[in-house]
Amino acid sequence: LLDAAHITPDSDERGEPIVSNGLALCKIHHAAFDRNILGISPDYQVHIRQDILEEVDGPMLKHGIQEMQGRKLILPRSYSEKPNKERLAVRFEGFQQAI
Repeated sequence: LLDAAHITPDSDERGEPIVSNGLALCKIHHAAFDRNILGISPDYQVHIRQDILEEVDGPMLKHGIQEMQGRKLILPRSYSEKPNKERLAVRFEGFQQAI
């Protein structure tokens, strides 16, 4: 049930189908990432939008999204397979602007 989420989208001229431009995310987290509900900073830390953290909606939101705040990604050992920090920085700027 994992998806390959693009850091730089295919629709962007810099979007490339390479491992370092991807994140292995479950379907829920992939959708949250694409909609700027969930952001990942260049230090691989998960951030959840403040309005979502304040929302009260039940266990799926609480345990599936809100509790991800501040967690670090589990990374591949190989440097070439790690998500690219520069791509994450650009994407994270977009997340911060969506807040």
